[in-house]
Amino acid sequence: MLLFCQRGAPFLLIGLAAFFLRTFDLARRPMHADEANQAVKLGLLLETGRYEFDARDHHGPTLYYFAAPIAWLRGQTSLVALDETTVRLVPAIAGTISVLLLGALAFPLGRGPALIAAALMAVSPPAVYYSRYFVHETLLVTFTLAALVSAQQWWRHARPLWAIAAGGCGGLMLATKELAPLFVTAALLGVIVVRAKPVSSSITRGATLALFAALIIAFLFYSSFGANFGGLRAAIEALGIGVTRATGVSGHEKPWWYYLRLFEWERRGGIVWQQLGFTALAVAGVGVAVLSGKKMLRWAAVYVAVLAIVMSLVPYKTPWHAIHFVPALALLAAGAWAAIPNGVVAAFVVLAAVAMQGFQTYRAAFVYPADERNPYAYVHSSPDVLKFRALVVAALAHTPQLPIRIISEEYWPLPWYLRGLPRIGYWPAPPDDCDGALVIASAKQAEAVRSRLHGNYRETFLGLRPGFLCVVFVKNTPSP
Repeated sequence: MLLFCQRGAPFLLIGLAAFFLRTFDLARRPMHADEANQAVKLGLLLETGRYEFDARDHHGPTLYYFAAPIAWLRGQTSLVALDETTVRLVPAIAGTISVLLLGALAFPLGRGPALIAAALMAVSPPAVYYSRYFVHETLLVTFTLAALVSAQQWWRHARPLWAIAAGGCGGLMLATKELAPLFVTAALLGVIVVRAKPVSSSITRGATLALFAALIIAFLFYSSFGANFGGLRAAIEALGIGVTRATGVSGHEKPWWYYLRLFEWERRGGIVWQQLGFTALAVAGVGVAVLSGKKMLRWAAVYVAVLAIVMSLVPYKTPWHAIHFVPALALLAAGAWAAIPNGVVAAFVVLAAVAMQGFQTYRAAFVYPADERNPYAYVHSSPDVLKFRALVVAALAHTPQLPIRIISEEYWPLPWYLRGLPRIGYWPAPPDDCDGALVIASAKQAEAVRSRLHGNYRETFLGLRPGFLCVVFVKNTPSP
């Protein structure tokens, strides 16, 4: 017990803190369009037991297959029964595990730096924010760290089981998102730069086992565990589609310095967002890596440099990709902390960095979670989306003979918020007859819809997300 208190308890406390930050009040933020789309897909898996990978509109299948058991445990077996907390528990649990995995990965630096690395990731704004988001990114980070920890043990002990574990986690990476090969490449380049020993026959055999395990895991998930072999072809197509989307015109083009800015300082609408303490420690860690020759730090420096170069040069950028920088930066920051000779100064530095990160996380995840000034709330749904369901329910009750029409070129996350309600239809353009108990039209199509309505309607306006306004036409019913 004493040994656990000395060694295990601090990691347990960090893990509990990470879990709290990732799970407290998960339903607070409105569902993002991407979250809603994937939650509906999960609902279909729960109801039908079937999943087919779609290379064009969705990422890999792990998000849905790992979410299903949590839904079952919470007694939710249909789309209607699902709620925001259930779907977001998947990345929240994965994000907590990733904190502990980073601590394990950092252990060669010493117990102190391992604790610091885990603590910095536990309170990291992007790591916490996107661990509360039903998207693939946090799972990809977790599987990447699991693969790295397994590979680290395999490299040190040359045991085949660790090679198989590393490969299996690599397969989960591939089954999560088409971006996975980038992280595998960055990790291998880091190993090549800091390689401590020549490649032996046992390592070659282990690499073969790892590759075999990765292919088996990826095969199982993309084929829907043997129920849809067409998913394998779609998985290969997804790699090409991902490259085309990343390098072409997508509407998500950003300047090369976009990710650097997220880890520095900026003012948005009077609110300051910054990670200067964390970034300064990480930059100092690069210097320590060069001067000390510590292989773990040198590997982390190469790894994050590869990610920074590739992801900065690619035009396609979204803020949730920032989570991939956090583990390596936390390793470098922990290395810099360990190099501070004065214990009092070291304690002050790390407490200041954790406090600064924690405050930014508090604001990002709990105070302004859906505010357009929040750099992590990317094209986020307006709080108005919470009002649509009540309007639809009232319209269905007052005018039960007419349908609900949603006429808009974009309408997510409305299918999530209107799930389970009857007589709802979606049109990308106005039909000849637009009448309904309630008609929701995009501002762009509102005039065309208005000209095709018969009878009396009252109008109101609700936002779908920043810059996207909807006009709501509610049919007036005659007084009895």
